[in-house]
Amino acid sequence: MNIQATSILGGVVVGVGATLVQDLWNLFLKRAFGIPSLDVCLLGRWLCHMPAGTFKHVSIAAAPPKTRECAVGAIAHYTIGVVFTLLLVLLTSGEWLVRPTVLPALLVAVVTLVFPFFLMQPALGLGVASSRAPNPTRARLKSLMSHVAFGLGLYLCALPVSHVLRDGS
Repeated sequence: MNIQATSILGGVVVGVGATLVQDLWNLFLKRAFGIPSLDVCLLGRWLCHMPAGTFKHVSIAAAPPKTRECAVGAIAHYTIGVVFTLLLVLLTSGEWLVRPTVLPALLVAVVTLVFPFFLMQPALGLGVASSRAPNPTRARLKSLMSHVAFGLGLYLCALPVSHVLRDGS
């Protein structure tokens, strides 16, 4: 598997862009319909509790706040988006980045639901696939649509990157 530095850089750009598309989708849902998204500060709080050995919480919102949790959460959120994107780029040997199609992007988006459903949500006190959320079905659909927005963001952000990569060849 030979990946060029330009493919890695392109993957980073696409990952940041796709995560931004996901964030814009979530902002739209919040402003238009009052549907909140996971607060990146709570993601940061979860991560900041880990060095002390606390990986699972009854309620992350009730856990003691940590210094710089919002910055840690935002950096982690975008890093996760970039890592998922780089996995797609690596699995396709960079070819998807040169000739992006929507299906692999959406497939990555849906497959990555494993992480929030079976790792994050249980660790944050929401149960497997948000089973302990006030409205589990709504929470699951929200997660699905958020990941679909990320997948569409992957595809849309890969389009201009693909032109740069093809023109530079």
